[in-house]
Amino acid sequence: MQFIAIHPAVTRLRGKGITMANDMEWLRECNPAQKKAVTHGDGPLLVVAGAGTGKTRTLAYRVAYLISRGVSPDRILLLTFTRRAAEEMLKRASSATAASGADVRKVWGGTFHATANRLLRMYAKPVGLSPDFTIMDQGDAEDLINVVRHEKGFGKSDRRFPRKRTCLAIYSRRVNGTEDLPAVLKRYFPWCEEWHDELKDLFKEYVDRKQRHNVLDYDDLLLYWYYLVQNEELGKSIEDRFDHILVDEYQDTNRIQAGILRGIRQKNRNIMVVGDDAQSIYSFRSATVRNMLDFPRQFDGATIVALEQNYRSVQSILTTTNLLISQAAERYTKDLWSNRPEGQRPRLITCTDEDSQNDTVIAAVLEHYEQGIPLRKQAVLFRASYHSNSLELALARKNIPFHKYGGLRFLEAAHIKDLVNLLRILENPQDQIAWFRVTQLLDGVGPATAAAAFTHIAENGFNPASIARFHAPPAARDGFRRLGGLMEDLTSGYNKPSVEIETICRFYLPLLKANYENPDARARDVTHLTELSNRYKSRRAFLTDLALDPPRSTGDLAGPPSKDDDWLVLSTIHSAKGCEWDSVYLICASDGCLPSDMATGSQEEIEEELRLAYVSMTRARDFLYVLWPMRYYHGRSRMGDAHTYSQLSRFFTDDVAATMDTTAEPADTLDSSDTPSGISDTGIASRIRDMWE
Repeated sequence: MQFIAIHPAVTRLRGKGITMANDMEWLRECNPAQKKAVTHGDGPLLVVAGAGTGKTRTLAYRVAYLISRGVSPDRILLLTFTRRAAEEMLKRASSATAASGADVRKVWGGTFHATANRLLRMYAKPVGLSPDFTIMDQGDAEDLINVVRHEKGFGKSDRRFPRKRTCLAIYSRRVNGTEDLPAVLKRYFPWCEEWHDELKDLFKEYVDRKQRHNVLDYDDLLLYWYYLVQNEELGKSIEDRFDHILVDEYQDTNRIQAGILRGIRQKNRNIMVVGDDAQSIYSFRSATVRNMLDFPRQFDGATIVALEQNYRSVQSILTTTNLLISQAAERYTKDLWSNRPEGQRPRLITCTDEDSQNDTVIAAVLEHYEQGIPLRKQAVLFRASYHSNSLELALARKNIPFHKYGGLRFLEAAHIKDLVNLLRILENPQDQIAWFRVTQLLDGVGPATAAAAFTHIAENGFNPASIARFHAPPAARDGFRRLGGLMEDLTSGYNKPSVEIETICRFYLPLLKANYENPDARARDVTHLTELSNRYKSRRAFLTDLALDPPRSTGDLAGPPSKDDDWLVLSTIHSAKGCEWDSVYLICASDGCLPSDMATGSQEEIEEELRLAYVSMTRARDFLYVLWPMRYYHGRSRMGDAHTYSQLSRFFTDDVAATMDTTAEPADTLDSSDTPSGISDTGIASRIRDMWE
């Protein structure tokens, strides 16, 4: 008889009236590989989870298993890349452990950035922060960079200094990639190497400005956490908080995130990471596949479990994608398989040009629609956003509705940023960028007046209501008086965020009409923001969630669509990761598009392009179409058509193509009936040969 030692925490839980389930029926839902990962004992564990192999179930049931074995929920850290992913996993874990009475809500579940935010507010004093710091989104960070850039006069040079977005991208790559500035410039921004000294000066002042005004950008959240765990005492304090750490999408982590995990697993080696090296496609965000490939070396004695049973695609699609990804030079070997019927083989279609490609896609979409597959369960994927330009026009002509993913996010809309910045001023009156944005909404206020107004606020102890006493230009005095009155109302007592926004709206709506076109449509967005704020009791929690997990659009704030709503999905491959559709159409699968001609400078870049192709194809459940045009038009000239010829993507080798049904759309041909009759061979061919006798 085998005896299993009872974890000491089980006794503690029983002592609190919590009974443990003797049998974990939910484990029967796991296949053998999933069960091996879920029931793993102590020590580091790497789960190589192929596309569609049930990694969400595996992570959720791992949480449930740990709790069922006596681990206290608040001593489990679950790190994901979206809050929704964490919520889904914890919901499943809660359902599995319902009989035990354990409160799964106490699990530390969330994104790296959200967890960093929570820890930094707890450890604010030791790291030199005030607990009431505010978080800038990317747009605000770019604006602050631009303020410093302007003050230093870098934009006035005869030579073109990098723009604010490029400057922030360089800064972010330096922080997250842990490479020094010269290496970052040489590798990723060679056209900016001449500005090394100026950029270094810019970033130094940018950091000083953030610290003086008690604001953090996204990169700071990870960087402060990283240095926090480098301190022996503080690092041990954080490590001791968690008995187990679980990490999702490990292939998408950067070096800073991997360094954080190593820092809080010095003595306690209980860490489980789940990911798929074949789906590492975010190097432009400083993610590195090396974290996953090197995990066994970074955590000695790691157990590796591969999940290979695919629950998404038919086997014919998996046969093709397995062969495609086998071209990768370095990877964890896994061959995905499925119990689903064979189904239609993937189709590789050669098209004459983009118009032919559009017609082929539309015909296939409508055919599947007639077969009962809704438009929203079909997706057209592409490497770059502009690859779908001509298709969008063709869909519009056919009156086929579509949604394209990768557009403006809800919080990037100017009028929403206005409202959010008014709330940020209340939370942190030292937030210079928020003051700059708000004051320049007023009549007669430009950058110089906004800067003077902020100086006035600083000289008055950062009391927001003191803005009413600012000696403004005559045209702006009424605006500053009303702004001061608003701040007086909002700082006179505690109010819920929804009440604050309603108060702000009475001040802001006249400015909305004065500053923007289509004010009625924008006002509806303001209403959506108010509705969203109803879920929060504190302004800080509301602002933090908006910054760390923003809605993509107003559609994210609405309820589920009605059954009559239907649209075709158009998406870049990067935006499609984590999704699945019944029918997938990968367009522009030609060299120069996939792989992109901007990403073939090294073997490392080509490998990531290969993974992009793999990710796009593994989104398909039942039907997969890969299309490529032989000819691309670049415009019309008076003398003829400007176009270039292409060739099939190098990733679709003869072996890969042999697993697909290959077809070619017919090119325009001359009808034989148009050929004059009664004319014999004229000997033209022989005359051309004779020219060289």
